[in-house]
Amino acid sequence: MKTWVLPFNKGNAEQKELLGGKGANLAEMTRLGFPVPQGFTITTTACLDYLENQEYLNPSILTEINIAIAALEDETKKKFGNSQNPLLVSVRSGAKFSMPGMMDTILNLGLNDETVLSLAKDSGDERFAYDCYRRLLQMFGNVVFDMDHQLFEKIVADYKQTHQLVSDSDVTADGWKEVIVAFKVLFVKLKQRDFPQNVEEQLLLAVEAVFKSWNNQRAKTYRRLHGISDSLGTAVNVQEMVFGNFWDTSGTGVVFSRNPATGEAGLFGEYLMNAQGEDVVAGIRTPKSIQTLKKDLPKVYLQLKEICEKLEAHYKDMQDIEFTVEKGKLFILQTRNGKRTAKAKLVIALDLFKEGMITEQELIERIEGNDLEEALHPAFCKEDKKEKESWVSGLPASPGAAVGQIYFSADQAVEASKRGEKVILMRAETSPEDIEGMAISEAIVTCRGGMTSHAAVVARGMGICSVVGCENLSVDEKERVAYADGQVVKEGAVLSVDGTTGDVYIGELRLEKNNTQLPLKELFEMLDKQSSIAVRANAETEKDITTAMELGATGIGLSRTEHMFFEKKRLMLFRKLILAQTLEERIAILETLKEVQKEDFKRMYYVAKGHPMTIRLLDPPLHEFLPKNEEEYQETAEFVGKSAKEIKQKANALAEVNPMLGFRGVRLGVAYPEIYQMQAEAIMEAAVESYFELNNWMEVEIMIPFTTDASEFQRIRQLLEERIQEVFHKYNQPVPYMIGTMIEIPRACILADEIAQYADFFSFGTNDLTQMTYGLSRDDSPKIINQYMTHGLMKEDPFQVLDEKGVGALMKMAIEKGRKIKPELKIGICGEAAAHPDSIAFLKDYAIDYISCSPYRIPQAKLLLAKG
Repeated sequence: MKTWVLPFNKGNAEQKELLGGKGANLAEMTRLGFPVPQGFTITTTACLDYLENQEYLNPSILTEINIAIAALEDETKKKFGNSQNPLLVSVRSGAKFSMPGMMDTILNLGLNDETVLSLAKDSGDERFAYDCYRRLLQMFGNVVFDMDHQLFEKIVADYKQTHQLVSDSDVTADGWKEVIVAFKVLFVKLKQRDFPQNVEEQLLLAVEAVFKSWNNQRAKTYRRLHGISDSLGTAVNVQEMVFGNFWDTSGTGVVFSRNPATGEAGLFGEYLMNAQGEDVVAGIRTPKSIQTLKKDLPKVYLQLKEICEKLEAHYKDMQDIEFTVEKGKLFILQTRNGKRTAKAKLVIALDLFKEGMITEQELIERIEGNDLEEALHPAFCKEDKKEKESWVSGLPASPGAAVGQIYFSADQAVEASKRGEKVILMRAETSPEDIEGMAISEAIVTCRGGMTSHAAVVARGMGICSVVGCENLSVDEKERVAYADGQVVKEGAVLSVDGTTGDVYIGELRLEKNNTQLPLKELFEMLDKQSSIAVRANAETEKDITTAMELGATGIGLSRTEHMFFEKKRLMLFRKLILAQTLEERIAILETLKEVQKEDFKRMYYVAKGHPMTIRLLDPPLHEFLPKNEEEYQETAEFVGKSAKEIKQKANALAEVNPMLGFRGVRLGVAYPEIYQMQAEAIMEAAVESYFELNNWMEVEIMIPFTTDASEFQRIRQLLEERIQEVFHKYNQPVPYMIGTMIEIPRACILADEIAQYADFFSFGTNDLTQMTYGLSRDDSPKIINQYMTHGLMKEDPFQVLDEKGVGALMKMAIEKGRKIKPELKIGICGEAAAHPDSIAFLKDYAIDYISCSPYRIPQAKLLLAKG
């Protein structure tokens, strides 16, 4: 038998599917003896029946509603619609999941031209009674008959202006009577009917309005955005009215058991005296801080504090509580788990664990990966974002929010920064030459590129917010302007960039203020105990490594040595190396570069504090380091002592049709073994000297990139070993090291057992492995992938979420083959896609030792790996 209606005293918290979240909590609080106004819930089953039967309330539902009203009359000693002692009720919606602002509420239902007289007489306050009546007409017209609430507000505003009144509280009983007459005229004018005087009709119309509101556009949009099923339906809660607008000892408010912005313990909220619920959120009057209630109603405050503590202990979570005080008596109208900022979520969960309310595993399950990522970055005020439309949108390459003035070249950005300006670098796409401008920028925006583009990778590593692949955006660097959707933005204009959502706004949006200190160390200790897979960082600068260690990295899984040559002077020196004509010239330049790299490595080892570090030898094609325009050609020519023409000829000679599949990685080592040998020498000399100077014993892992089979790996390893042994002999001090390879070509996965005979470790490079497996350039992928996703041919971008069926299968095969040869073979995965929640979901089942990602994604990855 279906349950259509259930009194509060017959339900409990476990019945959210049937009673909705609000109804289940009202029933639970009633069961526990809290001061809840009496009432009943018309169930979600009734709602679904109504919607499925073409918005028809079947007779059995009507019968149960009438029985419930009769029972409520007996409990309250009042009569619904009786002119002597009328029962008035509120009608509120309540779905299984909290949907704030989506459903609609009606207060004071049961008032009409007769019962308002009784309310005035019984209360001894005619003004109060007619204030309640006009509120009913206003809410009923808006909720039930879809009349614009602004039309009602205009009538009130016009009356106050005519009579020179400042606020609603200045309106007298006679004034409200006049307003009510105008409201009734509005009903007739817009709906060709009178406001219903029959209270049973009021109730049924209100119930139907709440049921219908389940399918209003606001509700549908909210459910779509938050992944809530349309098939749940909403319940309706009918509850005896209590009045916060009943003299000066009455009031209404909302209180959180802890601060929802910071997580700080203690009551946080606000209230209004002599008001009803909607007054608090309408902004008509300025609410008071909940702490002021100590002075206004001290006994009520102490009772409210005690109830908040009991409810929090019962639900084992921070509570969001609505309350009303009627003539000094406290009533609880609703409780639910309170919404909170990401930072507050973390603080509250840890505090609840310390207080013994939740277990360690419950704490971990309560925190979401996105919470940690959001908590570590600034965000824009939600109010500002609601009021502004984005100018352009792209891929959210690196989270955070920033405001600054736009510049279209790295040099201009650097100059502006020196003047004290906050800078946003906007480019068609970035390249290694832009690194100085990128480093001082608040945000980076590009027209082209995907989640693995240069801009995206560098920005994530530096913790700079970034939006890439804004396809509607055009940048004219010569004219120093940008175009999008008919709007032109000039150099120096202020933009606001949201790297978390991928939106860019014209003008300045306010940043949320939050100085909460996150207790990350405590959290990381818990997370590490729950996972067998470690999390390392992709980092190669002191700043990034320091950040990574602070964010819980267990080591460095990918240090890209090519990034060390992006600084202007080093870049020029490396260009000189590329342009050298003889081996002798190259070796002389390499000696200088070795000392530069060695000092870099020593600084990296120092901040890594003995944690393992995987250092990848030079990977990109050489032509990427060469000049791109006439100005750079001329500058380079002067530095190396050659003509610009000679340099262009060399650049043309090195140019490749498809450089991503060309002369790069291990192939550089085969052609120019002295480059890789120099790097190995710098790595190991730095390790030995660090040991001598700081007693800092490093776990050094040298990684050879882009390997395709065992023979080339064996050849390069032998060349590196020769130089490493020379270093040990020179210092008379060996240090531990490993030499492994980056598996990023499908052929290497297939031949992993052969490669494993010579490699000490494998590290999967997911970006290259994905583009090789799909035959899809990662830099051009957004256009193609967007089309495929639009047509339903792809569910996810494989450069953001690892492809389990294809790329994942290759990785699994390589792991099994490698471990068959060396059961203790160390295996890691580096690439942002590996840290995505959907990737981690299946990677947890792979026999890997670690994943490696940009520093700011480490906490999220650790959390996801620790979840059950």
